[in-house]
Amino acid sequence: MNTPHDTPLFAAPRGDISVSFEFFPPKTEKMEEQLWGAIVELAPLCPSFVSVTYGAGGSTRERTHATVARIIRETDLVPAAHLTCVAASKDEIAEVADQYWQAGVRHIVALRGDPPPEAGGRFTPHPQGYANAAELVAGLRGLHDFEISVAAYPEVHPDAVSAEADLDNLKRKLDAGATRAITQFFYSSDAYFRFLDKALAAGITAPIVPGIMPVTSFAAIRRMSANTTIPDWMERMFDGLDERPGPRALVAATVAAEFCRGLYDGGVRNFHFYTLNRAEQAYAVCHLLGLRAKVAG
Repeated sequence: MNTPHDTPLFAAPRGDISVSFEFFPPKTEKMEEQLWGAIVELAPLCPSFVSVTYGAGGSTRERTHATVARIIRETDLVPAAHLTCVAASKDEIAEVADQYWQAGVRHIVALRGDPPPEAGGRFTPHPQGYANAAELVAGLRGLHDFEISVAAYPEVHPDAVSAEADLDNLKRKLDAGATRAITQFFYSSDAYFRFLDKALAAGITAPIVPGIMPVTSFAAIRRMSANTTIPDWMERMFDGLDERPGPRALVAATVAAEFCRGLYDGGVRNFHFYTLNRAEQAYAVCHLLGLRAKVAG
């Protein structure tokens, strides 16, 4: 007879989850091959949507549009195109939104956006543009009947004056017509659940989907985590593994799956994976959570 110690953590997952995946537009032919390899591998998991990012200052506008258009043309996936306020007038944003609508895109991830490097990290609205993501959401709502996702920050946006102001900003975006919020990546389930409690107390009832970032490079995670707490145990766990990609990938998948299992136990059923255009980690975590590929035919 099995004892509890004989039963693996993921022995009987229900698979009753919904997932989505984020990609970024490729810069080179080799990166294009990697992206489409990831899309082909993850597509059988039947994500609710796949999003494609938009570079700082709109620097990847054409590549984002090309990637989204190819997803529509060559797959059955539902694409969500990122769109930001940075360095664009309202008319320019309307033009891009119209192009997406005409291409068949019905889901936009509306973001204030990161300023280009030459701006010194400081966001300055375009003189004829939107001042923030809430205004962008309202503007998009006035153009087409998009489904709109926005960003949320369990550990507070780096530019926010306070956690309360950040939460007020999230509520304005949702009140303007957004459908859901997707969080920045985080590594503390307590931080996420505390954030949900605060959001609910503030009158926010829209879904707030956790953004999951499996570790493909711990050095990169450090660079990207401006306001994300990296626990000491993660530092110890990944110490010395950046030069050992094979073991690092195995450890990262295990850590991310256990993290997601903790969120699942807290009631989470929707997960958004930041793939960095790599399929292995996200696929492994989904598999451990009980999600299985749909067999064609």
